[in-house]
Amino acid sequence: MTQLNKEEGIACQSPSRGRIKLLCSALPSLRAHLVFWSLMAAGLLLDLWSKSVVFDWLQQQQRDSFTIIDGFLQLVVTENAGAAFGIAAGQTKLLVGVSVIALIAILAIFFFSKTEHALVHAALGLFAAGVCGNLWDRIFNGGMVRDFIDVSYRQYHWPAFNVADSMLCIGVGLLIISSLFTGKSYRRYAQQHK
Repeated sequence: MTQLNKEEGIACQSPSRGRIKLLCSALPSLRAHLVFWSLMAAGLLLDLWSKSVVFDWLQQQQRDSFTIIDGFLQLVVTENAGAAFGIAAGQTKLLVGVSVIALIAILAIFFFSKTEHALVHAALGLFAAGVCGNLWDRIFNGGMVRDFIDVSYRQYHWPAFNVADSMLCIGVGLLIISSLFTGKSYRRYAQQHK
């Protein structure tokens, strides 16, 4: 007999099958799946679309850059053979391997962490989208990741980046915010149950 575990949104076997029930209770909720997979898909599509549009437009204009905010923000045509800040430049197989391992780790955390915090699910979805966006470029763009957002202020210049990189940074921020709220709620729970 099958009963629907509404909290998890997954059909689980009867209580006589303890292992299956335990597995079902460990899986993320339907809400978690909606947050994670929708952010991952939308983020990946936005990253690939934005790279394509900006690179095509700048090449049609026969320009290497386009100023949006003078002295601060411009669009550029840049390809990075390395990771952040050009680390491990030219090591395509290594970077693809690291990206695949990172994606597996993100999926494992999503499926087995048992967290019900929407911010964590959102952060993991953004991480997955960012990793997949840059992984796509490494595999299908000759090992080069397309970067097009260039920020500078006076003599300070940040290396060019893309939407995937932005999603990775936003994901880190969401995890930090989530850990602050989780820590407070855990302390409040611990004080109430002394």
